[in-house]
Amino acid sequence: MEFSEIIWLFLNPFNAIRGVRDFLEMGGNVLFVIMIVNVILMGLIYERFSYFRRGFVQLHDETLNAWNARSDHKSWTAHRIREQLISIAKIGAQKNMGSIKALVALSPLLGLVGTVTGMVEVFDVMAITGSGNARAMAAGISKATLPTMAGLVTAVAGIAFSTVLERRADRAVSELEDKLILM
Repeated sequence: MEFSEIIWLFLNPFNAIRGVRDFLEMGGNVLFVIMIVNVILMGLIYERFSYFRRGFVQLHDETLNAWNARSDHKSWTAHRIREQLISIAKIGAQKNMGSIKALVALSPLLGLVGTVTGMVEVFDVMAITGSGNARAMAAGISKATLPTMAGLVTAVAGIAFSTVLERRADRAVSELEDKLILM
């Protein structure tokens, strides 16, 4: 695709929508399911990034204020309250991470389902027309390869983002834990 064609897609978004529609039709119904999983996955990832930008900062400040407002930092009760504050922060930081990991694991499996359904279509065409008609098999082959590619791309992007989010969560909770000083 040339640069001028890419610019034209931005100037005329209907062509981009038409291209997405054509891509989904070539990949079959499984590709549509993978697209839905991808949209949900990216929405959850965006939610986590925005939480760390805003929500966790607020929770961090509230936790520090609650801890610093206490006069007792030595007793057994103070230690348990500190553990509770850290646990609340850890739960907030890890929210939706299980869903993200599940969708990442589901994506390549959906791609495999697309591969199997596409190959079944290829075998149906071969049974009806014989094995020599490459054009008749092309639709089934695209239904076999496009969902596989889409599932793997979704999974790779999800793994990258989930790794970044897990590290950010661990670092943020660890920094908060270090600031809740025991005396």
